[in-house]
Amino acid sequence: MAYYKYGNFLTQEQGQEFDTIHHPGAQTPHSGIYRCEVCGGSVVSTLGNPLPPQGHHPHNPGLGPIQWRLVTKAHWR
Repeated sequence: MAYYKYGNFLTQEQGQEFDTIHHPGAQTPHSGIYRCEVCGGSVVSTLGNPLPPQGHHPHNPGLGPIQWRLVTKAHWR
């Protein structure tokens, strides 16, 4: 889970990039915070680098593989 203190630093968007699920090790399409859909853990990954691999963090048996979803996208002006 990602946390924040100052909501005025964030802007809500409805882009498709927030709906896409990414596999472990896939190329990061947007710099930002990604959430594991299985356990709720979060990581930072930057554009063009691989998302963390399957062995990045353990899940309880039977929960399934890591799946990453973009939750906060970085934006440069």
